[in-house]
Amino acid sequence: MGSWDVAMNLKGTVVERGLGKSIMPRFHAAFSGGTVVAALIAAGISAAHVSILAHVLIGMAFILATTIWCVRGFNAIEDDHEIDSPADEPEETSSHWGAWRERRVLLIGLVTLVAAFTEGTANDWMSVAFVEGHHVPKWAGILAFATFLSFMTCGRLVGTSLIDHFGRVPALRVCFGMAIAGCLVVVFAPTWLAYAGVAVWGVGVSLGFPIGMSAAADDPKRAHARISVVSTIAYTAFLAGPPLLGFLGQHVGVLHALLAVGAAALVALATVPAVREPAQRHTDVSGA
Repeated sequence: MGSWDVAMNLKGTVVERGLGKSIMPRFHAAFSGGTVVAALIAAGISAAHVSILAHVLIGMAFILATTIWCVRGFNAIEDDHEIDSPADEPEETSSHWGAWRERRVLLIGLVTLVAAFTEGTANDWMSVAFVEGHHVPKWAGILAFATFLSFMTCGRLVGTSLIDHFGRVPALRVCFGMAIAGCLVVVFAPTWLAYAGVAVWGVGVSLGFPIGMSAAADDPKRAHARISVVSTIAYTAFLAGPPLLGFLGQHVGVLHALLAVGAAALVALATVPAVREPAQRHTDVSGA
């Protein structure tokens, strides 16, 4: 899945450059939508008492067949863009290990890590936080999670025009600001208002990860190595985030443990200039 993820994001950045406008968030919106569809299918399969073995085998066969069918439509795109590299970057960083030594790549990785942490925390703990912290029924806790996914997906669908109009850095500053505000509302506001906080949180987290992938691939010659590094750093959040929130939740409660998201977003706000669009030297290929 890690290799698959890097390959998809790399291909997405090639398409994005070919179109000459931001489109990566829409690819990630498809991912978000896929999680919702998969959850609904799994719920139906469980209700039908289908065995886990049959569920997994049928699911994997469907995924394999769909992937093979889809990738046949991936047309080759001429990708000869060039950019001005910052003076402090090494000349030869096309290798995987060379990308780990680039300051900008590491900063992009940090921004994307925080975005993944902000998203993953909601995925893992939102329902529990509402059930234990706001004392709602379990179905209402699941509703909070569904609200988060829905608004995150919507944010990714409409966010592309905001990136093109305002730029990556302003868009991310607004997004992380919304994530902080949404987190505070979820934790401290009354229950009815906390659901609105979930919606704000979902929109706020929507653009961080896709913008990080686009920024890592600004230079097509180094994109494969840089995307793999940024992805590795970002997915650390999914590995470390759940136990961290669980540890904090054991001491202060799951609901108040969510404040770690706001603290992390403050760090990201200080590093978002790393994703700024570089000065480019190439002919506009919009519509190519």
